[in-house]
Amino acid sequence: MEFGSFAEFHARPGYSQRDIFNESFEHVDQAESMGLDGVWLSESHFNPVRSVMSSPLMVASAIAGRTKRLKIGTAVHIIPLGNPLRMAEEVATLDHVSQGRFEYGVGRSGLPGSYEGYGMAYAESRQRFYEYLNIMNRAWTNERFSYSGDYYSYDDVCLTPKPFQQPHPKIRVAATTSDTFETLGTLGYPIFIGVRSLDMFQVKEQVDAYKKAWNDAGHEGPIDVSLRVPVYVSESKDDALSAPEDSFMKQFRRLGGQLAASVSRSGSEARDLRSERGAQLAEVDWERVQREKVAVGTPEMVIEQLNIMKDTLSLSGVVAEFNAGEGISKQQIATSLRLICEKVMPAFK
Repeated sequence: MEFGSFAEFHARPGYSQRDIFNESFEHVDQAESMGLDGVWLSESHFNPVRSVMSSPLMVASAIAGRTKRLKIGTAVHIIPLGNPLRMAEEVATLDHVSQGRFEYGVGRSGLPGSYEGYGMAYAESRQRFYEYLNIMNRAWTNERFSYSGDYYSYDDVCLTPKPFQQPHPKIRVAATTSDTFETLGTLGYPIFIGVRSLDMFQVKEQVDAYKKAWNDAGHEGPIDVSLRVPVYVSESKDDALSAPEDSFMKQFRRLGGQLAASVSRSGSEARDLRSERGAQLAEVDWERVQREKVAVGTPEMVIEQLNIMKDTLSLSGVVAEFNAGEGISKQQIATSLRLICEKVMPAFK
């Protein structure tokens, strides 16, 4: 099983934006030197108290230049916000800069805020998402191509450069709703999942549907499922169970509030489901979170919890949120990272 760090380039009170970049790049350097498999870059817009990561492909290129072996991925690039042909060019270029170390995680975002900031219709995001994927795949796999769709048309264009990896970097898609799991299984895409707004066994049902659709479509090989999950590891059990509580719970309550607020926003589908998930997160307590939504504890405890998640959700990878809620100190993050690499990862290799 592969292990990565969810690199949000998080803001901290009193930090300048230069400080944020410096701390985050230092974390990347630590991940490279300690042997972590990869870093996964989020995308965030118009939220300076949360993150400065508005341009993940540019940051990925910078990371490629300062590392030698670390896998670099996006988790996730919100593709309906851009031009699909331009994004295909940039991803192909980044694939060369990284010498094939890039994995392209994509999604459309479960919340409308970024779209509203850009003056775009969130209601169109699902249709745009699949059209964009189609265009990028055609651009990467054909010497020249033409296309006519609902949102974009191209006439006899040649994407340059073509990707370093052939036919293109692995594409991994964020899955949240049940119908999306089935669609992505049919299409044969690896997926990102989370257990933030549903319990682990509800997500298991979604993964089972993805696996069935994958097998029914005749795809070769096993399914490829990567879990994004908050992680805190300490040599002390008491510290591990108490230190991350405020920060991690802040993240769950914030997501609950965002889901509840999005119910009335233009273009938000599945309003009843959003309202229900938002209410559940507003009431979730730390004891329940520890059981099924995070991996916290000593290295031995984290190994046990990740094994449960691995077996339940058929995982091939874990993307650890070392600073979920933005309240984990720099030293605590470094300690968690070290213990993951030295004492947790070897149990899964």
